[in-house]
Amino acid sequence: MKLSQLFLLSSILVSIPSFAHAEEATWKDTSLSPEARAKALVKAMTQDEKIQLVHSLYAIPNGPKNLPMPKGALGSAAYVPSIERLGIPAQQITDAGLGVANPGNVRPGDAATSLPSGQILSGTFDPKLAYEAGKMTGAEAFHRGFNVLLGGGVVLARDPRIGRNFEYLGEDPVLAGNIVAEQVKGVQSEHVVSTVKHLAFNNIETNRKKIDMKIGEKEGRESDLLAFEIAIKKGNPGSIMCAYNKVNGDYSCENSYLLQLPKKDWGYQGYVMTDWGGGHSTVKAANAGLDQESAADQFDNKIYFGKDLQEAVAKGEVQQSRLDDMAYRVLYALIQVGAYDHPATKSDQPEDVAAHEAISQKIAENGIVLLQNKQNILPLSTTVKNIAIIGGHANEGVLSGGGSSQVTARGGNIKLKTGMQTWPGPVSYFPSSPMKAIEALAPEAKVKFAAGDNIHEAVKLASQSDVVIVFATKWSAESFDNANLSLPGNQDHLIESVAKAGKPVIVVLETGNPVEMPWLNNVDAVVEAWFPGTSGGPAIANILFGKVNPSGRLSITWPKSLAQVPYPKITNAGQRWNEDDPVKEDKPDLSGIATFNLDVDKANVGYRWYEAKKITPLYPFGYGLSYTTFKYTKITLNNNLSEKNPTITAEVTVENTGKRDGEDAVQVYGTMPDGSPSRLVGFNKVALKAGESKTVSIPLALQAIANYESKAHRWEMPAGEYTITAKSNALSTEGVKTTVHLNQLNLAD
Repeated sequence: MKLSQLFLLSSILVSIPSFAHAEEATWKDTSLSPEARAKALVKAMTQDEKIQLVHSLYAIPNGPKNLPMPKGALGSAAYVPSIERLGIPAQQITDAGLGVANPGNVRPGDAATSLPSGQILSGTFDPKLAYEAGKMTGAEAFHRGFNVLLGGGVVLARDPRIGRNFEYLGEDPVLAGNIVAEQVKGVQSEHVVSTVKHLAFNNIETNRKKIDMKIGEKEGRESDLLAFEIAIKKGNPGSIMCAYNKVNGDYSCENSYLLQLPKKDWGYQGYVMTDWGGGHSTVKAANAGLDQESAADQFDNKIYFGKDLQEAVAKGEVQQSRLDDMAYRVLYALIQVGAYDHPATKSDQPEDVAAHEAISQKIAENGIVLLQNKQNILPLSTTVKNIAIIGGHANEGVLSGGGSSQVTARGGNIKLKTGMQTWPGPVSYFPSSPMKAIEALAPEAKVKFAAGDNIHEAVKLASQSDVVIVFATKWSAESFDNANLSLPGNQDHLIESVAKAGKPVIVVLETGNPVEMPWLNNVDAVVEAWFPGTSGGPAIANILFGKVNPSGRLSITWPKSLAQVPYPKITNAGQRWNEDDPVKEDKPDLSGIATFNLDVDKANVGYRWYEAKKITPLYPFGYGLSYTTFKYTKITLNNNLSEKNPTITAEVTVENTGKRDGEDAVQVYGTMPDGSPSRLVGFNKVALKAGESKTVSIPLALQAIANYESKAHRWEMPAGEYTITAKSNALSTEGVKTTVHLNQLNLAD
C-alpha cells in the first residue's frame, strides 16, 4: 500500500469514532442506571449525531411549508431519525393527551380509542383510573410504533371559556398535578415517553403565540407551577413541552426561569421540547434550557437547533457542555422509560379493542357529573314506555373537542359539514350513539328522535312521551376561546320550549366548558357529560338508567355568569381562525392584546377566587350528586413533623347513608392561619355499599397550605392554627373538621 493511501485510510479512521468494547457495553448494560448509560452514549456520539437528536421534523406531508414526509416516519406529529450504530431508536412522536391521533388520515384507516375529556378524567378524583387511562393510551401508541406521546396537559383552568380546557385537568393544582402524574406513569409503563404540557401559563388560547402572561413568582409557584411541580416530581415524565405564550416578557420556550426551574429545583433529568411553532431562537433558547426543537422544518421560521446550533457551539456562543446536556436528556428519557431497550415497532397483532374501549367507558362513567336531580327523576326505570330524545346528534354519536387532540375513532368520526372545516375543525362526533345505548337498556320502550332544529316538531314529540332527554352541545377546540357561556344556536330556546310540554325533562350536556343554563329551574335533571370519549354513548345511558351510580365531581367551578369571573372580557374571544393558514383574510386583529396580567386572581384560581370575593357560583369545584347520600362522621390527623420531611395524613370516616351502593370523592381542604381561601390538600375515591362506613387515609399536600417565599426560595408553613376539613365540595359549609397548631415549617422544594 502506498504512503498516500495509508494516509487517506488513517484520515478516514480518525474521522470515525472508535470505542473500547467496555465503553460500548456501558450503554447497553441494563444493570446500570439510565444516567450512566445516557452519559456513555453522549460520549460516543459525533457532533452531527447530537444535533440530529435535538430537533424533530414534521411527519405529515404537505404541512405549512408543503414539505414531504421524512423517510422512515410513520406519519404523525414529528420524527427524529434513528442512530443505528449506537442503537438509538427513531423518535416517532404522536399527539395527544386523549388518545393516539391520526391527523389528516396520514395513516389510512388507523383508528384508536379516545379517552373522555380532561374534565372527566380529573372529575373521577381517582388516581388509579388516571393510571389506567395512561397505560391504555401508551399501549395503543406502542402498538402503532410510536415511542413519544404528547399528552399530560396540566395547565390550570383560570377561565370557563378557554378552548383547550377540555384537554386539561381543571382549576386545582393538587388535583391536576396528581391525576396527570398517574397518567404519565401509565403511559411510560408501556415504554413510551410522555410529556407534561404546556409550561407555563397557557391559560388562554386567543393570540396564544404572541400574548405575554404577567405573573409574580410567588403567585405562579402557588398556582400553575405547583401543578407542574407535583406532576413532574411524582410522574417523572420523559419530556416537558413548553408553551407558545410569553411569560413575563420572554417566550416560554426561551424563558430561563421556566426552563431551569424543573432542572435545578425539582431534580428533573428529562428534556424540554417546544410546542409546534414554539421555537424563536438558537443561542437564547439553548442557553435558557431548551433541549429539543419540535417539527422545526415546518413550523418555525428556520431550524434553530440544526446548523445554526452547530455553528453557535463552534463559536462558543453555546457551550459544548450545553449541547451534550441536551443530547443526554433526550437519551436519558428514552432509556428511563424503556424505549431504548424495547424499541417500538408497528405490530401486526390485533389490539384488545374491547378492553381499551371499556377503560374509556369506565372513566366516563366515573367522571360524568350529575348536576341536578329534582324529585329523584333519575335513575330512569327500564320499564318506561315512551322516551323522546331531542338534539345533539344523539342518534348518531357524542361530541369531541377539536385540534391536535382529535382522535379518529373506530368506525370513523361523524364530521359536520357546517361551520369551520379546516383545522382545528371540523366539528366531529364519535360514532357512539346515546340513543342506541338507551334503546338497549329499555328494550320495551318506544324511543323516538327529533333533531331539535324544528322546535315545533320537538315540542310535539315531547308532549307524546313519558320522559324527554334533551342533548345540548357546545364545541371547543385548540387555538380559540369561546366568546361567552351560552349554548350556541337555538338550544336554550329549544330546552325552554320542550320544558313547557309538561313532561319530565332531563338535559344532557356535551360541552368543553361550563355553560349558562337560563332554563335550569324548568327542567328536572341535568347531567354534564363533557366530551365523553369513544364509548360515551353507553356511559351516558348507564348513568341515566342507574346501571352506574354517578360519582363524578366538577374539577372547574361553574359561574352563574361572566360577571362572576376574574376576567369578564377576553378581546377577540370567539373568533376562530387557523393560525398556521397562510391565507390571512378574515383573521382578527390581535395587535391590541399583547399582554394579559394575571393580577386579578393571582394564585387564587377557581374556587379560591370565589371564596376570597365571597361570590356564590352556580356550582363549586368538587360538586356532584349521586343516587345515594354520604356523610362524613370523623376526621383525625396523623402527624410526622420531622424537620427534613414533615407529613400530615388525614383519616376520614365516611358513611353511605342512602339505599344504593355508590362511590364518593372524599375531598380534604386546608385553611392557613391567615384566613386566606381554603385549598384542596388531598382527595381519594372510595366505594361504599348502602349503609357501609369506611375510614380513608389521605396524605396531605402541605405545599398547598404553605407560602412560597421568593426571597428565600422555599416553601414555608407559618406558625399558627390550621383547619383541616373533609367536605363534599370546595365551598360547602358542611363536613367534619379538625385543627392542628404548627410551629413554622420549612418544606423541601
